[in-house]
Amino acid sequence: MAADPLSPEETRRYARHLVLKGFGGAGQQKLKAARVLIVGAGGLGSPALAYLAGAGVGRIGLIDADTVSLSNLQRQIVHTTAAIGQSKVGSAAAYARALNSDIAIQPFDVTLDPDNARTILGQFDLVLDGTDNLATRRLVAETAAGLAMPLVSGAVSMFSGQVSVFAPHLGGPPHQAVFAAEADDATLPSCEANGIVGPVTGVIGTLMAMEAIKLVTGIGTPLIGRLLIYDSREAQFTELAY
Repeated sequence: MAADPLSPEETRRYARHLVLKGFGGAGQQKLKAARVLIVGAGGLGSPALAYLAGAGVGRIGLIDADTVSLSNLQRQIVHTTAAIGQSKVGSAAAYARALNSDIAIQPFDVTLDPDNARTILGQFDLVLDGTDNLATRRLVAETAAGLAMPLVSGAVSMFSGQVSVFAPHLGGPPHQAVFAAEADDATLPSCEANGIVGPVTGVIGTLMAMEAIKLVTGIGTPLIGRLLIYDSREAQFTELAY
């Protein structure tokens, strides 16, 4: 679906995109027409939301049933001390609207489950998953694959993180290629138990936003079949093919 022409205000807001060779007005129009869902309004969802809202993605959905707590604020940058106790999607939506009033934000203050997953994801063109448990990750991946929808997936723990794009409908490997069926949350590192250095979520969440922008605009080569791993202690990126 084509977006309406850019308004004079939007032309000024997105000036750095519009003069960018290979991006320009065509790329910005694609962002304006895009419908992107972010699952999880926490450490990864926060920077992803900030940059997708700033970039001008026309409609952004946010799904999270959690509330803001004090321990979130070390890394979940769209929330503030004043938002403690509020719903994360409400707090995040307020941030995004304050940043960019030209876009539409659709909050879902619910837990994603097998009964609502297809209905919610089916309203969007692309999904970003920044959740912290395999059950939800698998549900998002299975639903996205069934809808022939690209999935940008990020994960973090301690001093490192990873990001990839799953798009079996485009010929890429399935989610199980990275997260095997026998894996469970008990065998994986937990941020709550093991900790996470805040800026790592910013690095991975921003990379997720960039992958989303690439998929929407058709610019560049998405991380399909590739896992990008970031080690903050060594300031090093490693790429694995799968």
